[in-house]
Amino acid sequence: MRGEFLDLSGARLYYYAAGTRGAGDPVVFLHGFPTSGHVWADVVPLVPAGHRVVVLDLLGYGRSDRPLDRSLSVDAHADRVIELFDQLRIDRACIVGHGLGGGIAQSIAVRHPARVPKLCLVASLDFDAWPTLGARAARAIVPTMRLLPPAALLGAVRRRLAHGFRDPDRASRSIDLYLRPFASDDGRDALAAHLRALLSAESAPLAARLSEITARTAIIWGQRDKVLPIALGHRLQRAIPGATLQVVDGRHFIPEEDPRPVADAIASLLARA
Repeated sequence: MRGEFLDLSGARLYYYAAGTRGAGDPVVFLHGFPTSGHVWADVVPLVPAGHRVVVLDLLGYGRSDRPLDRSLSVDAHADRVIELFDQLRIDRACIVGHGLGGGIAQSIAVRHPARVPKLCLVASLDFDAWPTLGARAARAIVPTMRLLPPAALLGAVRRRLAHGFRDPDRASRSIDLYLRPFASDDGRDALAAHLRALLSAESAPLAARLSEITARTAIIWGQRDKVLPIALGHRLQRAIPGATLQVVDGRHFIPEEDPRPVADAIASLLARA
């Protein structure tokens, strides 16, 4: 599917649009670390008819520009998504976020509640429980990342991501695609910048504000998620008023390996009054 680029605060971000209008609010999809909009490729065709669909590559991922010296904090990503809303004339939308994208969706829902009537968090970050053991290990090597050959760093990331898939063949194909932008020296530096932002404590205060979320919220998680354990899904459900939690027999990359239950959760959310 062909997409377009938008200039958001001086950086080009890639997105593509799909679906049709008429039945309700648009649906905006946000991916996680270190992936791209490709993670939603099998979910988007299953979104109910009548909804405009927008799939974004966040700054520094996929086909979007390198971050350079631009902020990669959760709130900075969220601000760029709001700018995307404004440029595309989207007043309000159901936001669907996976991993880091779920954290960005939470930030938007807390700080711009009128723009987010419905929220779907798919194996999302939970900042009150962050960082995980794996993230703490990553934090320890961030200062030396620029000394590593890109292949060595990508090998470590690849092994970590592979735990998120059931199917080794799918894992290999998708991870190749996700890590392609980071295969050079400047790509390695961009990956290090993403990790520094992801592991920063500046997003922790967001956890204390989840009770302010007014959006109808659906949470979906893989029972066997080794990247972000299911316990984090239960924490999010308790923290967000009225949130529902659906657990599927999958791992972290359920948008790829279990697209039907993810799409069904979105459809149920869109149908909620």
